[in-house]
Amino acid sequence: MSKKMNKKERVAFVQDTLEILYPETPIPLDHKDPYTLLIAVLLSAQCTDKRVNTITPKLFVLADNPYDMMKVPVETIRAVVRPCGLSERKANAISELSKILVDKHNGEVPQTFEELEELPGVGHKTASVVMSQAFNIPAFPVDTHIHRLAHRWKLSNGKSVTQTEKDLKRLFDKSSWNTLHLQFIFYGREYCPARGHDIEKCIICREINGN
Repeated sequence: MSKKMNKKERVAFVQDTLEILYPETPIPLDHKDPYTLLIAVLLSAQCTDKRVNTITPKLFVLADNPYDMMKVPVETIRAVVRPCGLSERKANAISELSKILVDKHNGEVPQTFEELEELPGVGHKTASVVMSQAFNIPAFPVDTHIHRLAHRWKLSNGKSVTQTEKDLKRLFDKSSWNTLHLQFIFYGREYCPARGHDIEKCIICREINGN
């Protein structure tokens, strides 16, 4: 049986393990620029990345920039994005934010959290993903999956994703945030799922829990 790790040891073990398993961190959502990434991330709320990647090509054939998207009827957008769920809300957000990008930002996706979070349908997590993946600005997007992993790995006992994000940012060096957030996601999908979690196959949980 492994000895119980202290928090500093857990942090180092998690980071070392993820670096070995996932030295490359490709962005899971298909996109070609900040705008198409923003739309893909918005669509991924309560939807799998895999499904989003089947829908966005159909949407981007209609419009792949805010100037063209603002001219597409909301009903048409909604019909395309329906398989992603919450289609009415997402279609309205895509249409409205496209108009705002044209009117206020010269058709460009802004590069600050404040301006991103002012856009319809864009919360802190979505803004964090865009900042890290489109602009390579350090951010640690925390969704329910990363929140779950941080709790299982005893890195945070936060009751909310907001507190977990603060804890993870404090524990890990800023230069590693963008990579780590993707490594957490990849590891969670492969070894540490919400359901059917087998601790014997989950290297990190097994070691951290001293099994």
